Amino acid sequence: MTQLLDPQTARSAPEPTPTTRWRPTPERASLMILLALTAVAYLWTLAESGYANQYYSAAAQAGGESWKAWFFGALDASSSITVDKPPASLWVTGLSVRIFGLSSWSILVPQALMGVATVGLVHGLVKKVAPWQAGIAAGAFTALTPAAALMFRFNNPDALLLLLLVGAGFSTLKAIETGKGRWMVLAGVLLGFAFLAKMLQAFLIIPAIAVVYLIAGKGSLGRRMAHGVACFVAMVVSAGWYIAIVELVPESWRPYIDGSTGNSLLELTLGYNGVGRLNGGDYGGLGNAGFSSAAGALRLFQGVSGGMVSWLLPAALLLLVTGLVALRKTPRTDLTRAALMLSGTTMLVTGLVFSFMEGIYHDYYVVALAPWIAITVVVGTVILLRDRDSLLARITLTVAMAGSSVWGWMLLGQSGQQPYDALRWHVLIIGLGVAAAFVFADRFTRRASAAVLAAAAVALGIGPAAYALQTIGSPHTGSIVTAGPYQSGMGGPGGGGRAMPGGGPGGQFNGTPPTGTPPNGQPQQMPGGDGGIRGGGMMGGGQVDEELADAVSTNAGNYTWVAASIGSQTAAGLQLETGEAVMAIGGFNGTSNSIALEQFQEYVAEGEIHYFIAGGGMGGMGGMRGGDETSSASEITAWVTENFTETTIGDTTVYDLTEGAS
Repeated sequence: MTQLLDPQTARSAPEPTPTTRWRPTPERASLMILLALTAVAYLWTLAESGYANQYYSAAAQAGGESWKAWFFGALDASSSITVDKPPASLWVTGLSVRIFGLSSWSILVPQALMGVATVGLVHGLVKKVAPWQAGIAAGAFTALTPAAALMFRFNNPDALLLLLLVGAGFSTLKAIETGKGRWMVLAGVLLGFAFLAKMLQAFLIIPAIAVVYLIAGKGSLGRRMAHGVACFVAMVVSAGWYIAIVELVPESWRPYIDGSTGNSLLELTLGYNGVGRLNGGDYGGLGNAGFSSAAGALRLFQGVSGGMVSWLLPAALLLLVTGLVALRKTPRTDLTRAALMLSGTTMLVTGLVFSFMEGIYHDYYVVALAPWIAITVVVGTVILLRDRDSLLARITLTVAMAGSSVWGWMLLGQSGQQPYDALRWHVLIIGLGVAAAFVFADRFTRRASAAVLAAAAVALGIGPAAYALQTIGSPHTGSIVTAGPYQSGMGGPGGGGRAMPGGGPGGQFNGTPPTGTPPNGQPQQMPGGDGGIRGGGMMGGGQVDEELADAVSTNAGNYTWVAASIGSQTAAGLQLETGEAVMAIGGFNGTSNSIALEQFQEYVAEGEIHYFIAGGGMGGMGGMRGGDETSSASEITAWVTENFTETTIGDTTVYDLTEGAS
């Protein structure tokens, strides 16, 4: 523990030589315990979330059955349309389904293991510049962040994205430490595959990597720039090969690219998942501003987002600035300063983009901040403890600790629930006591420093740990999920809206439903029909009508698609229930021109589609794109309803397309 106070022991013990026999040490034992506890927490009751996000689970199922669907990230095994993201995360879950079969575990366990690996990388990164105890603390703070406890137990692309980004940061620091360009190449490769997980969000770390390596890298400026170019080339190649294949393959040979209006992965990258996320532009009428709150500097500190990630954010901002001031006279290549700049710059760039983006914003995006906040806080604290003779360092530690205690007290009070109301006073009392002790940090003895730092870790960890445990103990389904005991007023979509007490996963409420919510605790049905999906979280996650599932499964081998529906949610749920391919006309929003009316008529004439399911569509858009522009989904719906006989199976209106047009 006293190593935190001694600048001469900044580096951890050297790695054992190949002839050194492996033996347990306190460091190794602590790391094993940290990773084991993280694994247990992330795997605990994991199956209760079922297929979690059915949209991506259906794509994983399709990839487990068809290599073509796996490669392109198609939603169905017959490859009619992709998901609205690149397929890297689906490559992992698709292989898991192919090996172990379709189940909640085969889809969600890979996410949990990615979380464990991310925590391990955070520990390794911090250990390069601080004692191993600091690495353990940073890994624990990362694992206990409520957003991390949510997304590493959920099958969105964020888990893989975060693992790859932390890996790129670790590689960059390794390149600075060793001066070897191959580590920058590895960082570029990881960034490229992170792009294939969640597109342009992967590039938010690039400013940090570029600036830190140019400043702190070994060798001449020309050498550092050459390594930077190598990193960039590796990134372009590791992402570009896939883009090139998708763009060059004839459209008739591959599924339609969802989220684009021109069946183009580049358009999806730059439009719907690119500029549209930043400025809210409704590119192609795909509804890019439908789930966004008012952007602003306080977005990450209020409502749901605040409880998911901001527990240590104010302290991280303060420690970043003061830590850099304390290291202002260190050599250019100082690794500690490089680590602080890397984590702090990534935190700032990511946080500013999330705060001011005017397009689609969901609270769970903030998981991207979790490791960088933890690293910044821990490394910044170590720096200031080593500089404890400075009055500025002691004042900063005191203010950061007191501010974090008050902020934790406020966040715990937002839930309005008794367990958290009791915990908030423990956080405040312990935290303020530690803050007072930091005033005398220059007089710390070995035992005093150990006691104060342990108390600080407890005070800082109680709040996020309580929210993380609540998140771990609750199932999460649907496309929009939140962590902690409360959620936004929309019952799912985030954005720092008004917090509601008793919030549960996927649009459900554990306590008394708020005004406007039905007594059964389920969200109001969205306009446009449910397409045979009952209840569940917002935008998916409900139960499929059993009669409908039985009907579409009959003689399924005779059809390429056992059914077609508007939008992906109905298609995904029915596909997971039956194990058969279901065509999602219009993709996620039901507004993409994924299939023309003429092509659909041809499929019907050839007997390739059995049923058409009425309703569906995300948000009851009714197939309208951008004002009065009509999508192919609405044209297909009109043609089917005019030419085929309506019937009811269970509670669902369907049209049997094999009976011939009237």
